[in-house]
Amino acid sequence: MKTALITGATSGIGEACARKFAQGGYRLILTGRNAEKLALLKDELDAEVLTLTFDVRDAEAAAGALASLPEAWREVDVLINNAGLALGLDKEYAGDPADWNTMIDTNIKGLLTMTRLVVPGMVERNRGHVINIGSVAGDAAYANGNVYCATKAAVKALSDGLRIDVAETAVRVTNLKPGLVETNFSTVRFHGDAERASNVYKGIKPLTGDDIADVALYAAQAPAHVQIAEVLILATHQASGSVIHRE
Repeated sequence: MKTALITGATSGIGEACARKFAQGGYRLILTGRNAEKLALLKDELDAEVLTLTFDVRDAEAAAGALASLPEAWREVDVLINNAGLALGLDKEYAGDPADWNTMIDTNIKGLLTMTRLVVPGMVERNRGHVINIGSVAGDAAYANGNVYCATKAAVKALSDGLRIDVAETAVRVTNLKPGLVETNFSTVRFHGDAERASNVYKGIKPLTGDDIADVALYAAQAPAHVQIAEVLILATHQASGSVIHRE
C-alpha cells in the first residue's frame, strides 16, 4: 500500500486530498497545526492514518515529527505540499510585513522544508511523487496580490527546479495551479471577515477542494512513465487570475 503525506490537511484542499487519497487506497500521514481537527479527520476516514501536529514554518519541529514516524511509515510515496495561505489584499507599499513573513515562511520555506525532509528518500528508492499546490496567482500578479503572487511564482519555480534535479530518477513532480476555490482561503486572507470573504465568490460558481483533489489523485495514479508536470485549474467563467465573469 502506498503512503501519502499531506501538509495542511485540516481544511480546504488538504482535507479534500485526504479524503480522495483515502478513497484511492492510500494510507495517510496528515499534518497540520490543529491536533483536534487532525484527530477528527482521522476518525472519519476509512483508511490507515497517522497524524503529526506541527507548523511547517518550524523546520526543527517538522524534522522531529518526521523522525518520530514508525519505521514502517517512513517511505513516503506521495508528498502533497499543500500548506499555504494568503494574508491581506493591500498595495505592496502599504502591506503588513507580518503578513508577508507568514506567507513567505509558509508558502515557500515550509514547502522547501518538507521537500528537503522527504525527497532524499524518494531519490534513494528511485520512486515517488511530489505534488505542490501552487496557484494561477503564480503565473501573473493581480491587483493587491503582490506578495502572495510572488510566493506562488516561487512554488512554480521550485517545482520546475526540482523536476530538473530529479530527472535522472523515477521521481515525478507536479505543480497544481488552482484559480478560485471556495474554501476558508479568503476568510483567512481577510483575517476572519466572513462577509468580505464571501464577496470573492459572488456571481460565479467557484471550484471546490474536491475538484483540486480529483486532479491530484489523477496525477498520482497516472502510469509510472507519465509525469503530469503542471495543471492550471480554473472555474468555467474564470479566464485568468484577474479576468472573471460574474453574473
